[in-house]
Amino acid sequence: MVISPSLEIIEQCKIAISEWLKLVGLEIKPEKTRICHTLKRIEYDGKTEEPGFDFLGFNIRQYPAGKYKSGKTGGTINRLIGHKTHIKPSQKAVKAHMEEIKGAIKELKTAPQSALISKLNPIIKRWSNYYSAVVSTETFTRLDHTIWLMLRAWTGSRCGKASHEKLRNYFRRGTVKLSNGKERQEPWLFQTKDGYTLWKHSYTPIVRHTLIRPDATPYDGNWTYWATRKGQAIGTPNRVAKLLKKQKGRCTWCGQYFAPSDLVEVDHIVPRNLGGKDEYKNLKLLHRHCHDDQTALDNAKAVSLTMEQSD
Repeated sequence: MVISPSLEIIEQCKIAISEWLKLVGLEIKPEKTRICHTLKRIEYDGKTEEPGFDFLGFNIRQYPAGKYKSGKTGGTINRLIGHKTHIKPSQKAVKAHMEEIKGAIKELKTAPQSALISKLNPIIKRWSNYYSAVVSTETFTRLDHTIWLMLRAWTGSRCGKASHEKLRNYFRRGTVKLSNGKERQEPWLFQTKDGYTLWKHSYTPIVRHTLIRPDATPYDGNWTYWATRKGQAIGTPNRVAKLLKKQKGRCTWCGQYFAPSDLVEVDHIVPRNLGGKDEYKNLKLLHRHCHDDQTALDNAKAVSLTMEQSD
């Protein structure tokens, strides 16, 4: 993928990539190569190209917007740019996901309800987590409704034409606990009698990517900012983020700030084998190499203590 504000540069890059690929016996496939604009339709190579493009299962496109919804350049000028950028699940990715769910429901047509839930939950959670950082709320809601219709048909195939009474054997009113810890009342949960519940796409919270400040770089020496931002990054475990905030972005072993590329590990202040509990007041965050150093020191102390006791 090549992105540039200039069509001329894009065409030059296409030629350069073609020449580079020839050296290894490869070539660009015209049917898989597309040049388009992210905001408006363009005429290119005799074809009308619609705005936006798909990449890694995402659709990236820009939409015209007024002053209240327009994106901004950021920085000291911070002017309006007249459009907003939306990254959504691509239609191709949504279709493939629904085909996978449809196949699972068809495969387990005569299986117990719990078996179907066990099959669907990992599929739904995996897909929802992948798209949880982009504009997915509308897609999640639409998918949940489609799955509800599929499951209603699955119910009807087992016990004849679906009725309210029959649906109550598989769908129940209840409360579900979301991944952010909050609870949500649902009128129709696909749930077994013992409470085993089907996960919905909409249960996964949308967490926006935290933009980097326009004037910040990893080389500016502002380790307080970068360590704090590390705790806000998508994919950072909750307890790592809380420990980063608690320790003000510093490693408890070496005292240095955590850089964006640093590998970090959670350690118990009082080891579990010595009665320490797995709770926040007994946890600390270390660089991976600092964790190795501390583990080596702890092992050396344990050996020394054992030798003294044997003497």
